[in-house]
Amino acid sequence: MKRFQYHLLLFLVASMAILKFSIAGSEGSVPVEECPAACSVRCSATHHPGNCMDVCIDCCSKCLCVPSGTSGNKDECPCYRDRKTQEGTPKCP
Repeated sequence: MKRFQYHLLLFLVASMAILKFSIAGSEGSVPVEECPAACSVRCSATHHPGNCMDVCIDCCSKCLCVPSGTSGNKDECPCYRDRKTQEGTPKCP
């Protein structure tokens, strides 16, 4: 039984590592701890930087992605692009 548990644990760790590296290599990908820096670039041209940062960091933490530039380029991050408000408008800046 111990051997089975060891192999199961090894498999889970390997699967998590593969998943992390497959996400990290995609264009626009951002580790959670780097969301504030990526969002500060994204929100640098807005008239409402505080609100933009709050929403952007929320989107980034869920999608692990922030599109490049201050606007547009949302096709780089489909999850970020496809998040909607309750009214159906784009949520992420």
